[in-house]
Amino acid sequence: MHIEPGLVEGPKIILSYVTATGAGAYAMSLAWKLIRDRGPVALLGRTVATTALVFVFFQVFPHYPVGISEVHLILGSTLFLIFGAAPAAFGLAFGLLIQGLFFAPFDLPQYGMNVTTLLVPLFALQFAAHKVIAPNTPYVELKYRQALALSTTYQAGIVSWVAFWALYGQGFALANVLAISTFGGAYLLVILVEPLADLGVLACAKGLRRVQNNPMLERRLFSPA
Repeated sequence: MHIEPGLVEGPKIILSYVTATGAGAYAMSLAWKLIRDRGPVALLGRTVATTALVFVFFQVFPHYPVGISEVHLILGSTLFLIFGAAPAAFGLAFGLLIQGLFFAPFDLPQYGMNVTTLLVPLFALQFAAHKVIAPNTPYVELKYRQALALSTTYQAGIVSWVAFWALYGQGFALANVLAISTFGGAYLLVILVEPLADLGVLACAKGLRRVQNNPMLERRLFSPA
């Protein structure tokens, strides 16, 4: 994923460092909670898994430049449901960094914007999960409407942040607004597809109940809150 180079330049880009630092600090607090609950191995193992998956999402899955950024099937809600918020956040950040370092160095100046764009919607998804999923419902029992609510929260958050960076950097010129609209429209397909991916992965996970205490998996996947 990348926000187009040059979209935000000069002193304005400092804001992206501030927002990325805030997102990173919150991710660290979630990581500390996971370490206290399941131990450091759980965090490390899940982070390695999510980083590898995110790299595949970014680099291997089809992705298309549309307007001011690229459209990816990132599956952020899937990572959250299977591995938890902290490993999903770390995986998104590290996967994006690996892509930038080795395959898309032109993305590195925009790293703060891209990290913010991926992580803040993930944290919004975490909040939404508390609202749309009853405390006594394991994730493997989710319905399509619940998966759709999570996916919509995440993908709408991505579109909103990309739009913010574009307007912040380039203003309300007609060409910029049209590029934002084109990008947002393209993401409607992702919002429809991602819940199906979530439910497919969760359906497969139902057969893994015998490993429900495995620290590599989110505890809530099989157990009520």
